[in-house]
This record gives sequence, C-alpha cells and structure tokens, in this order.
Amino acid sequence: MPALDIVFVILTVQILLGGFDNLWHHELSEGLPGRVSARTEIGLHAARELIYAIVFLIFGWIEPHGPWAIALGIVLVSEILITLADFLEEDRTRKLPPLERILHTVLAINYGVFLALLIPILWGWAQLPGALTPVDRGLWSLFFSLAGTGVLIWGIRDALAWVTLNRRARGRIATGPVVASGRTVLVTGATGFLGQDLVHRLQLRGDHLIILSRDTLKAAAMFGKNVSVVDDLQRLAAETQIDAIINLAGANVADMPWWDGRKQVLLDSRLTPTAAVIALVHRLHNKPQVLVNASAVGAYGNRGETALPEHASRPLGEFTADLCRVWENEANRAAAAGVRVCCLRFGLIFGRDGSAFPKLALGRRFGVTPQFGCGRQWMSWVHKLDALRAIEFALDQPRMNGPVNVVAPTQVRHRQVMRSIAGTGLLLPIPAILLKTVLGEMADLFLASQRVRPDALQAAGFRFNFPEIEGACQNLLARHATPHEHLDHVHDTPSV
Repeated sequence: MPALDIVFVILTVQILLGGFDNLWHHELSEGLPGRVSARTEIGLHAARELIYAIVFLIFGWIEPHGPWAIALGIVLVSEILITLADFLEEDRTRKLPPLERILHTVLAINYGVFLALLIPILWGWAQLPGALTPVDRGLWSLFFSLAGTGVLIWGIRDALAWVTLNRRARGRIATGPVVASGRTVLVTGATGFLGQDLVHRLQLRGDHLIILSRDTLKAAAMFGKNVSVVDDLQRLAAETQIDAIINLAGANVADMPWWDGRKQVLLDSRLTPTAAVIALVHRLHNKPQVLVNASAVGAYGNRGETALPEHASRPLGEFTADLCRVWENEANRAAAAGVRVCCLRFGLIFGRDGSAFPKLALGRRFGVTPQFGCGRQWMSWVHKLDALRAIEFALDQPRMNGPVNVVAPTQVRHRQVMRSIAGTGLLLPIPAILLKTVLGEMADLFLASQRVRPDALQAAGFRFNFPEIEGACQNLLARHATPHEHLDHVHDTPSV
C-alpha cells in the first residue's frame, strides 16, 4: 500500500472516532452547545473542526507543494495546541465520563501516528516548486469531500453556539443581585436542564446556593464562586442553615430505552439523592421550611380522555407511575420533620436547549415533522420559563403543599402540538407499533394520553407566561433569543 494511502487510512480512523465523540459525548451525553460553562470548550471545538474541514478538502483535491506544504504542516501542528488547550479546559470545567477520556487518549495517539507518517511526505512536497496542484484521488476524493463538508457544517454550528453562549454569559454577568435575600437554598440536580437556569434565577434574587453535584468541577465552572458546591450531603454540618431545598436530581427518562438495567438507573438516580436529602433534613438542627421535589405527569399513567387534576387516582404496574410514586413517597418523608413538601409533576418541558423540543422541531427545517401514533393522545407540556417560575412559586408560597401539576392550562392533543411545531410543513405519522417495537415501554412517553390540569397552581393564583402551545412554539422557534427564551433575566410576568 502506498505511504499516502496508509496516512489516509489513519485519518479515516480519526474521522470516525472523532465523529462518534462529537455526536455521543459532546452533543447527546453532555449537551455542550447549550451550556454557558462550556463556551470556551465549544470555541476550541469550532476552531479544530474548521481546521479539519480545510485539511480534508485539501487532501481530497489538492497536493500542496513548496511553501504550501509547509503551511499545511503548520496548520496540522496548530491542531495539537488546540487539543492541549481543550484538555486543560475540560479538566477545569467538567468531569469527563470514562469512555470519553479513553476516546480522547486514543484520538491523541492516533493523531500522533498520522503526523509521524505524513511529515516525511509533506517534506518531500515542500522540496517542489510552490503550487497547489489539482489531483483526483478517486474514492478518497469523494470521501474527504463528504467528511470536509460535514465537519465544516459542524464547525460553523459550534462557532455560532460559541457566539450565543458568550452573549448569554455577558447577560448573566450584567444582572447580578443587588441585595442578598438572606435565604440559603440547597439544590440537587443543579447542572441539569432545569437546574442551570434555576440556579441563576435564584442567584439574581440574592439567594445563597448550596449545590449538590457529583461533578464539583463542572458545577463550580457553571455557577462561579458565589455558590457552595458539595459532592456529599454528609459534608454539611448539622448547624448549617438551609431555608429551602429543591430536589431535581434524576437521570433523563428519554435518554435510552427502558431495559431492566436502565429502569434501575432511573430509580436509583432519584431515590439515592432524595434519601440523602431526607437524612440531611432529620440531621439539621434548624429544619428547612420547604422541600420542592421534582416529579412528572407520568405519575398518572396512560389515562385516555380522563381529566387529571392533582387528586386523580394513579395506576399500579405502569413503570412511570410506579417510579413517580416511590419518588414522591420518599420525598414526603420530610413532612415528619415539619417540612412543607411540594411534589411538582412536570409535563413535557419545552425549552430551546437540552429538552425534547429541539429534537421534535429538528424535522421542521426539512419541511417534515413527526407525529407519534394517531396523534389523538393528550399531551401535557409546559414552557421552560413557566416551569422555572412554578418552582419559585412553590418555594415562596406557604399555601402550596402536596402534589402540584406543572403543565400549561390549555390542554392539547399531540397532533396539535406537532402542528404548532411544524408550521406549514408536513406531519409524518410514525406508527405506534413501530415505536413500541424500537423503544419498548419507553414508547409510552410519546403515545400515552395524559390530560393533566394545573388546578393547584391556578387556584393559588399562578399566571402562566405561555398558556397556549402556539405562543410557546413561536417563542422557542424565534430566530433571535430574548431574555424570555434564554432565561437569563427575571423579566417575566408576575406569578400572582
């Protein structure tokens, strides 16, 4: 095999491993493009991707000679500097999953082999008269054209995300609290989809935050020095003053199918931190006033046309209903210590980043949006801003107690939700049998009918910013983000 073909094989391995790392870790697992704390890392990724795009397209169609070959070598070496900076930034801001750390090591070694084999070839090209000589490498040209185009699009996308994240970061810096509230709030699940924006809203109110996180580096980088971060609640002394607790901890139910092992992860990721919270409550000398605990409308199971206020009966034997039941029961143990407990049963939360909404809206740009099953199932949803405001409302209002449905007051069927997302595009029905075959029990997330009503919130005087699906979709699909959409400022409708 010619030496250049060996180089191309090594580069192909780099492309495949790097593509998997980007898709699985950076996008699906970590959601880096939506995290303000990851803005520097995203910027480094964008720079590296744009370099790779240039390199792939050059290898596909051009053979650089003379100074052009030297310039290409300098570009390839600069990628090493970007990667080293990326390693340092990752160590500063987040704890890498084991697979991602292993993959990064393999990519670094593979890139070293690639350079070791390529440098003698580049040196030979550098001895020739300066020129950018067109070449046709057959299938290699086609492959590198596809790879270069793909990574160019990805690089531009990450560059735009970097700009957006920096704008959001500047907005947060510009709106710090004026007066400390004197209240201390413990938050679990703070680095998650809801938790990130909730912590920043509470900071703007002047609350002091204690964050429980397994990844203390990630939490510290995300929220700055004005929060206290612990990885174990047992580290908190019994004399610690905690006025309120918000428990959002729990693995995402929509991340992967509900095999038996996954079901146990979903259960343990909720019960373990909740049990730790209850143990802390009983240990503290001064008890918190309130525990706001997350739950979900999955507590009601698949109920067809039945309207579901908070006092509605709940089935046995359905996974989501059983999961919510044991989670809420664990949280309610705090009541024995005189703590007010609110279990917030969230509907599907629609937000710009990190939620189901971007995935549901993905097909819109191609003119086709999926509809799951017949589309007649009731779908309970809530805008992220209203979900955050509901948490604060439950925190502040002494009359809020027990289960609380956090869903928009206008009940809609799945087809209407998807039509609002699709706009003038087509709806593509996905047969229920196909979803059940591929996803198993997890298909219930998309097919179960739950006509949930927010009776407790409305009776207490809560007012929704986005009561109707059309307005929520218009807000979330708007090209330019507003404070409402990025949730960096507390400029919203009063709750009462």
